[in-house]
Amino acid sequence: MRPTGKLHLGHYFGVLASWRRFQESGEYQCYYMVADWHAFSSEYKNSSVLNRNIIEVAADWLASGIDPAKSVVFVQSAVPEHTELALLFSMIVPLPWLERNPTYKELKTELKNKDLHTIGFLGYPVLQAADILIYRANSVPIGEDQLPHLELTREIARRFNNFYGDYFPEPAAVLTETPKVPGTDNRKMSKSYDNCLYISDSPQTLREKVLRMVTDPARVRRNDPGHPEVCSVFAFHKIINLDETPQIESDCQSAGIGCFDCKKNMAEKLINYMAPVYEKRLGWIQRPGQIIEMLNDGNQRAGTVAGDNLKKAKKMAGMLWHE
Repeated sequence: MRPTGKLHLGHYFGVLASWRRFQESGEYQCYYMVADWHAFSSEYKNSSVLNRNIIEVAADWLASGIDPAKSVVFVQSAVPEHTELALLFSMIVPLPWLERNPTYKELKTELKNKDLHTIGFLGYPVLQAADILIYRANSVPIGEDQLPHLELTREIARRFNNFYGDYFPEPAAVLTETPKVPGTDNRKMSKSYDNCLYISDSPQTLREKVLRMVTDPARVRRNDPGHPEVCSVFAFHKIINLDETPQIESDCQSAGIGCFDCKKNMAEKLINYMAPVYEKRLGWIQRPGQIIEMLNDGNQRAGTVAGDNLKKAKKMAGMLWHE
């Protein structure tokens, strides 16, 4: 994840839920990376906040159940092998591969207030490939919209292997289902929309945000029948309140419950659900020194594996100087 600030409940119920499952499955050795170089590629004019954001993201991860005893949790820039492998790859990746990348075009549009006409931003998929292949990863948990990114990583692995011999695996996608987690205005939850419920939000803040969430815009009066499928509050019921969801859906459609009462119900359910995470996060964020120590340990563990793999890749490519 890019350290661009505190994480919201879209991250919690989507990505972090998947990460916990992989971590606890026993099938994988998981590497979870704070991608600060990737953040720098678009935030280079405001990079002074990166270190603080790394602490915030790590606190969110730890509170959400990511366990550094079971997974390698580290900071991208602290493992320089990532950037060196990316440089090696950049020598063999054709420019059109990057220019046709659909996400590159989308981000340039989405972040049109930033100057992204840089080599680093154009080449970030190469760095992303290095992030994956430096650990010779065979599986990458992603959503369906990220498949083009992973395919580019696979193409880069194939190109290296064709030139220098088989070394890098072509990592497979482990598709994860991300539930729809709308923001307070019923759009996609996003910091750019200022519509987020954050993992770090206090119970009172969560309550205030839920009570002002957009529900069914067509339901003007209390006795109007509702359409729960378009309601942001009902979307949360479907995630954390499954036992009551059928009844709430029926009551909404028949005007048996009003939007305000539905919001009050959801606010308390969400506060109770997130309370252990909030308390755990509060404990971590008050001990930044321990977070730094945890990350440094992960940096060392990641660096050991990355260093060995980089050395072998450089040797195969003829770029390892005499030892």
